[in-house]
Amino acid sequence: QVQLVESGGGLVQAGGSLRLSCVASRSNFMFNVMGWYRQAPGKQREVVATIGSGGSTNYADSVKGRFTISRDNAKNTLYLQMNSLKPEDTAVYYCNAVTGYVFWGQGTQVTVSS
Repeated sequence: QVQLVESGGGLVQAGGSLRLSCVASRSNFMFNVMGWYRQAPGKQREVVATIGSGGSTNYADSVKGRFTISRDNAKNTLYLQMNSLKPEDTAVYYCNAVTGYVFWGQGTQVTVSS
């Protein structure tokens, strides 16, 4: 069993920045892919960004150039640096990790005020 614990969410004004963290209870080296997803009220969960074990990254078009995903395998931690935040970024953000199974964190709320 793997636990993922997110932190770093909060309330920020439009144009501001936040950094989300996700600490895994097991070594990051066991995860083929790690990622961040988000779910806004009344909407489906959507992928924000993913990072492979080799460091390759993918981003949703809506966050390209504003968000940066990274992983520190020595600290078993996944990060999401979010800059130039917009009200439409408001959502619960979830950490995800994939081996042969898919693991999810409990989520952290990000609210961007206009």
